[in-house]
Amino acid sequence: MSYDLIVVGSGPGGYVAAIRASQLGLKTAIVERENLGGICLNWGCIPTKALLKSAQVFEYLNHASDYGITVKGGEADFPAVVKRSRDVADGMSKGVQFLMKKNKIDVITGTGTIKAGKKVDVTADGKTTTYEAKHIIIATGARSRALPNLPQDGKKIIGYREALTLSKMPKSMVVVGSGAIGSEFAYFYATMGTKVTLVEFLPNIVPVEDDEVSKQLLRSFKKMGIDVMTEANVESVDTKGGDCKVKIKTKAGEKIIEAEIVLSAVGIQANIENLGLEETGIATDKGKILTNPYYQTNIPGYYAIGDCVGGQALAHVASAEGIICVEKIAGHHPEPLDYNNIPGCTYCQPEIASVGMTEAKAKEAGKEIKIGKFPFSASGKASAAGAKDGFVKLIFDAKYGELLGAHMIGANVTEMIAEIVAIRKLETTGHEIIKTVHPHPTMSEAIMEAAAAAYGEVIHM
Repeated sequence: MSYDLIVVGSGPGGYVAAIRASQLGLKTAIVERENLGGICLNWGCIPTKALLKSAQVFEYLNHASDYGITVKGGEADFPAVVKRSRDVADGMSKGVQFLMKKNKIDVITGTGTIKAGKKVDVTADGKTTTYEAKHIIIATGARSRALPNLPQDGKKIIGYREALTLSKMPKSMVVVGSGAIGSEFAYFYATMGTKVTLVEFLPNIVPVEDDEVSKQLLRSFKKMGIDVMTEANVESVDTKGGDCKVKIKTKAGEKIIEAEIVLSAVGIQANIENLGLEETGIATDKGKILTNPYYQTNIPGYYAIGDCVGGQALAHVASAEGIICVEKIAGHHPEPLDYNNIPGCTYCQPEIASVGMTEAKAKEAGKEIKIGKFPFSASGKASAAGAKDGFVKLIFDAKYGELLGAHMIGANVTEMIAEIVAIRKLETTGHEIIKTVHPHPTMSEAIMEAAAAAYGEVIHM
């Protein structure tokens, strides 16, 4: 029952850390209380993308005539859509099981509790077994954040897990919170035929994005029939009758909206309770475990990665943290993660992808900037695809040509952002981007054109 490394939690932070540890020759075990792959594979990133794909296909059917195609009788079978999503998630979880076997990682099923002396107690079926390791990584992730005025009952007021598995399509829904989770579900349900109201406390939807991106998504959402309320706060929800009565405070006064379902998408909170942190003396702050740049806690031999520490709560961040943590444990010399060069993606339609500074943040930092913007309405590929909404916006440091930030909204932009992350990693300048030949016709040409626009060299606009 002794290992070089035990990882508690098998999400995209935990299972990736375990695989990298095995590759580096560490005898490794992973503890999971539910399904391998964690929230991302089972209740987050993957099943939501499966739902969104179904919505996109349904949208294509409803607009087939725009492409010269006549379709008769296309209907959404909502339970079948949900089943496909669950099947995709199950397949991915089985894929992680295969990876564990392939890499000779012991999978310990049960609820893990951290103990002093580099021990982990695992409880399953009323029985507790103690395991030892030279190193212990905590990768317990996060869950839907509950607000006092939005108590989730799993039936009328739901979180993202229930939103993935509703037995029937609701006629109406209020989505509270317009971050990635809220915006994706608002798009999905609205496309499938639900009357959706999206409520955001801040002045802009997708509030972490550049203002111009937020405004474009607002236009796109309104065009598809989503009611959007910004600078609005849900004060209470009355669930006594048939529908929910949602009391919303706005600048114009109070408003009551009736809806079959209320989806709370107001963020997440780390799973660090009842984990044994107090007993082991591991320091926390504001609901997160404190670590150094190599994810070591204040107690030697204990580490933490992913949504339970302070970086961006994203699957790819957790994976990168896990690899850095394990390589440091194995005696390598990895670079600390650059949290200023982490891409963020939202998979509604149009998609959103961004990295680095927004225009507002660059100005706040006192930067002298050049901005290049290229609309997809001027893109041949976007026109041919019938996806002309959106743009690419690049923000450069005027003095040095450094790409400070990139902000995209449009079809498939989540597949384009990695180019920008690599450009920033390699410290490529605006002039070098302009001289990098991009294939035609592609959506990615817009990156080259946006860089050219910043320097007065744009061709197709």
